[in-house]
Amino acid sequence: MTVQSIFITGGASGIGRAVAHYFGERGWFVGLADINEAGMEETAAGLQPGQFSIHRLDVTDRAQWRAAIAAFGERTNGRMDVLFNNAGIGVGGPLEQMSDEDIDRTIAINFTGVISGTRAAFEMLRDTPDSCILNTSSAAGIYGAAGLVVYSGTKFAVRALTEGLDIEFKPHGIRSRALMPSFIETPILDGPLTGGNASVRDMISEAGLEITPVQDVAEAAWQAVHGEKIHTTVGKTAKKLAFAARWTPGRLRKSLGMARRVQD
Repeated sequence: MTVQSIFITGGASGIGRAVAHYFGERGWFVGLADINEAGMEETAAGLQPGQFSIHRLDVTDRAQWRAAIAAFGERTNGRMDVLFNNAGIGVGGPLEQMSDEDIDRTIAINFTGVISGTRAAFEMLRDTPDSCILNTSSAAGIYGAAGLVVYSGTKFAVRALTEGLDIEFKPHGIRSRALMPSFIETPILDGPLTGGNASVRDMISEAGLEITPVQDVAEAAWQAVHGEKIHTTVGKTAKKLAFAARWTPGRLRKSLGMARRVQD
C-alpha cells in the first residue's frame, strides 16, 4: 500500500505543526519545511519514527525550494499528495510607516513563496493521482484589513492564485484549495505593528475579536483537501466576515473603521 504524503512549509510551529500532527495521526508521511530547525525537531517529536522528513527551507529562495522538493521526493518515491503552502509572516501598521524591507519581505514570503513552491512541486504533483495544493490565505483575504494592508493584500493574492490554479491545473489532475482562517492562536500574532510597541495580538484584543484554536485549522485543512470547496473559512470571525462582505458590505466597512480607530 502506498503511503500518502504532505509537504508543509511553516512546519516548525503553529498551523504547520498542527496540520503535520493531524495528517501524521492518520498515517500520512509528512515533510516539514521551515527556517526554524529547532522548531521542526519539536514538531517531528510528535510524529512516528520514519514518518517524516525535515528540510531547511527559506521559501523566498527558489534554489532551496528545488532542493527541498527533490529531497522529499527521495523519501516518498516521487509522490506528493498535498503541497501545503503555509509559511507566512504578519507584519503590520500604517502603510506610510512601514519599512521597505518589511513590505518586500511580507510579499516575498506570503505570496511569491507560494508561487515558487507551486512551480517547484508541479511535476511531482502532476505525477501523483488526485493531488492537491493547499494554500493558507486568511480572513484578511476576504475583506481588506486596515493596519494590515500589505499582509491583507498578499492573502487576497493567494486567494486569487488558488482560484486560478484550480482551473489551470485541472487538466493535470491537481486540485487547488485555500484555507481562510480568522486570527489563530499561533506565533504570527506576536508580529509587530509598525509605529509603536503593540503586536498584532494587541490589536486583535483591543478590537474585541476572537482568536481561534489552531486545532480547528488542522481539522479544516483535512476537510479542504478531501472536499470540493475551493475556500474554507475557519473560525467565527472569518465566517462572519465572509457573510458580511457578501450581504452587508457597508456595515462591514463601518465596523472595520471603528476597529481601526481602536488601534489609533
